[in-house]
Amino acid sequence: MKVVDAVAHILKQEGVENLICYPRQPLIDACARVDIRPVVCRQERVGVGLADGISRSTYGKKIGVFSMQGGPGVENTFPGAAQVFGDNVPVLLISGDRVGRSFTPPSFDPVQVFKPVTKWTAEINDPARVSEIMRRAFQNLRSGKPGPVLLELPSNIGNLDLPGELDYKPVGAVRSGPDALDIRRAVELLMKARCPIIHAGQGVLYAGATAELVKLAEALQIPVLTTNTGKGAFPENHPLSLGAAVVSAPKAVFDYIRNADLIVAMGSSLTRNHWAPQVPVGKRIIHCTNDPADLNKEFPYDVAVLGDARLTIQAFLDEIGSKRRTSEDIAAGVRSAKDKWLEEWRSELTSNEVPINQYRIIHDLKSTIDPATAILTHESGSPREQLVTFWECVQPGGYLGWGKTTQLGHGLGLIMGAKLANPGKTCINLMGDASIGMVGMDIETAVRNKLGILTIVFNNGVMAGEQNGLLDAVQKYEAANLTGNYSMVAKGLGAWSTRIDAPDQFLPKLEEALAATRAGTPALIECVAKQNFRYSRY
Repeated sequence: MKVVDAVAHILKQEGVENLICYPRQPLIDACARVDIRPVVCRQERVGVGLADGISRSTYGKKIGVFSMQGGPGVENTFPGAAQVFGDNVPVLLISGDRVGRSFTPPSFDPVQVFKPVTKWTAEINDPARVSEIMRRAFQNLRSGKPGPVLLELPSNIGNLDLPGELDYKPVGAVRSGPDALDIRRAVELLMKARCPIIHAGQGVLYAGATAELVKLAEALQIPVLTTNTGKGAFPENHPLSLGAAVVSAPKAVFDYIRNADLIVAMGSSLTRNHWAPQVPVGKRIIHCTNDPADLNKEFPYDVAVLGDARLTIQAFLDEIGSKRRTSEDIAAGVRSAKDKWLEEWRSELTSNEVPINQYRIIHDLKSTIDPATAILTHESGSPREQLVTFWECVQPGGYLGWGKTTQLGHGLGLIMGAKLANPGKTCINLMGDASIGMVGMDIETAVRNKLGILTIVFNNGVMAGEQNGLLDAVQKYEAANLTGNYSMVAKGLGAWSTRIDAPDQFLPKLEEALAATRAGTPALIECVAKQNFRYSRY
């Protein structure tokens, strides 16, 4: 058996069903021979997004794999790797031949260059080491804090024979539980708190700990907010849910985090980031994470608990037992705050403005789409701020929040990957006109692979969020203006598409678009939208 065929067999054993790829790369044929479907993208950054969508929508139960040629292919892959590294997503990247000679410029060495944006990198440099290196790769992908792994597979090694029979067993996830003393100290602090909140991150999602988190919140009557990447870790239709935060958030998030006398960070790195919940300085913190590098990275903690989020929450519940923290009706306060906030925004959510108000589209989408059978994702910039705040996610995997680094266009690959991994789900992404300009040609990837996704484009004809950094350039040269009819582009690529310029047109066209997606045809609705600078920030 050739090395390249051994790698394909190992991917098959590890449950890989689709190889996201861009030629040339001998692994593509090797995977096809073992019935791993090749999904060829139009550009490498979107290819990483597709692999991300597979991994992120299943929280690592399926590992997305992207394979590309060496040289320009792996060079173009770097931005995608940076995105998934920032969001801690377990994606396997496999590059082909290096262009040029090692240590002789110009030669791009991905094993070294990708180290800052991966969890682990290695070269498959010896046929006798194939099983060892692949084992280590999947161990890194499945255990601990998630992150991407890059392997380089040169053809001079890939074309060699294994020295014997392939000896490989699939790698399972390894979880660690918390220290009992840390749990005891954390519970003691929690029981004394007057107004604690839980700050839940995507560690809860990867641990499959939503049910346990709900039990903990209910047992101690603690409101819960989530990060953007953690959206879905706590059902947002629950009476104790505050919602999710980017720069924008439901008003209750801002109020409760300011007033909290204790923050329980669960499955969160607490990384300081512009697009994360802003933790005020000086708050008392119980920091629960599976990565010791998170501790004291940004905030000093009062108690640290190191371990898998599900095992940690269960240990909290066991320690709490029948004790109760308060008799106050905390949920009533949360509900009142939400109701007042939604009333404040009602005119935006039901607006009949022309050009179209983006919040009206989100409101109509929310009234039509069953959140239990859908997966939504946003785009970088304004669509993220608008959608994360007002879309109600009721279960894990129903929303793919992303963006510790916020690359325009990542959402398109992400939703295609989610559809590959979850073919029975309604998969929808919201984009702006700037982001579709970055990656729109990959709509053809969805057409060719019969991925029935729905893309909603807010076309306001301008780079809205960037204007305040281009004041002179805008005034003198109109540098932020954009033009284009993206429904025509999508139609030319083979998708079902339409363009609307009034809000009452949306729901009838949505019904038609969803019918197209159910038949395996990607659909695009372009909404001629207003420049909207109102965000839920308090």
